Amino acid sequence: MSIVKMFNLGLRFLLELCLLAAFGYWGFRGFHSIYVKMIIGIGTPLLAAILWGFFVAPKASIRLAEPIRFIIELLLFAAAFAALFTTGRQSLAYLFIIIYAVNRLFLFIWRQ
Repeated sequence: MSIVKMFNLGLRFLLELCLLAAFGYWGFRGFHSIYVKMIIGIGTPLLAAILWGFFVAPKASIRLAEPIRFIIELLLFAAAFAALFTTGRQSLAYLFIIIYAVNRLFLFIWRQ
């Protein structure tokens, strides 16, 4: 495997971590009550990680057909984009979704 392809897979992992961080940031910044911040700030990334692990991960426990798997992945990344966007981090949200789109394109081209 070439270095560029390995870099793309590493970038994919970093994007997955950024997805979780975006949900956590949204949860802790988007609400006033400390209890709601704790529940949403911890619960949303946890829920996203569970969905990712069950349906999207390469070794997912429930293997879905490719279009459905891709739709779940796309919805998670779109929700992370919306989470960053609504917390006032529009430029970061756009950068995140552009990098995701380019990474996903290369994943598709190289069948990773």
